[in-house]
Amino acid sequence: MRILITGAAGFIGFYVVQRLLKEENIEVVGLDNLNDYYDVGLKLARLKACGIDTSQMEAKKNITGTLFPHYTFRQTDITDSQDIEQLFAEGQFDYVIHLAAQTGVRYSIENPMLYVQSNMVGFANILEACRHHHIKHLIYASSSSVYGMHNKIPYSETDNVDYPVSLYAATKKSNELMAHAYSHLYQLPATGLRFFTVYGPWGRPDMAPMLFAEAIFAGKPIKLFNGGDMLRDFTFVEDIAEGVFRTITVIPDSAGEHPYYRLFNIGNSAAVDLSAFVSEMERACDRQAIVELYPMQPGDVKETYADTTSLQAQTGYKPSTPLGEGVRRFIDWYKAYYW
Repeated sequence: MRILITGAAGFIGFYVVQRLLKEENIEVVGLDNLNDYYDVGLKLARLKACGIDTSQMEAKKNITGTLFPHYTFRQTDITDSQDIEQLFAEGQFDYVIHLAAQTGVRYSIENPMLYVQSNMVGFANILEACRHHHIKHLIYASSSSVYGMHNKIPYSETDNVDYPVSLYAATKKSNELMAHAYSHLYQLPATGLRFFTVYGPWGRPDMAPMLFAEAIFAGKPIKLFNGGDMLRDFTFVEDIAEGVFRTITVIPDSAGEHPYYRLFNIGNSAAVDLSAFVSEMERACDRQAIVELYPMQPGDVKETYADTTSLQAQTGYKPSTPLGEGVRRFIDWYKAYYW
């Protein structure tokens, strides 16, 4: 079995690669453009942890891992349609896990065209390659942000998501629509995964846990928006990776209202108040946080909360890492990596 993972040097991609490499019968090809949206050094460190010799890094060159001979990495961009086509032609992949995207809600307000290029044009290139090369199953990353200012709690995959409140969310909703069209027109089995507030070791520097940890250890204030009245369905990254792995062979077929197409929420199914999350951070850091309260920011939502009934029914899996354990493991990594 050969699997392509886009965004392999990213936060979630790194963990999905590691999860797949535990399976002896899977050959993995990872790609990433290694852009500078955040610290490239962190992305390279993730690759090194998977056995990729980053000193050999060269655009569009395949590098075979030293720790895992069945892992190959290629630095390329999903917006490069010619190289994506060449990669698929050479790779003869069975499955594709598409995690590459321009991330960040607030950054999308300042740099909208980056999101259009990566999240929509890039995704169109992946869909076309999957169609022409008869991929058995495309699994792609959506986001809980598609639910927008939804009043119904918890969020279900059948809820209306027609009113995104950020361009990032709009591009993720667009991905779902594009995948549905390809499933309908070309019988391409596709599953979209709506991730909920992912955290853990090796996390992105622009995300709240990293920002909070940096501020707490530096004795600087942390910012809580909407006056601190925010709830998030914090999901440990290893739970996300396991959820992705469980969906690979759960392939949507011709039955049902939407043939060859499916959506899953992957979350911890618990809306946690940010103040409770900060308290867990304080315990793990053994330090008190300095808190500053700010108004709600454009593109933010007050609450996220996943209904994972469908994921559990179809795969037998439900994320379950307790918040305290996940935060402790994150802080242990943070101190080891940054101190």
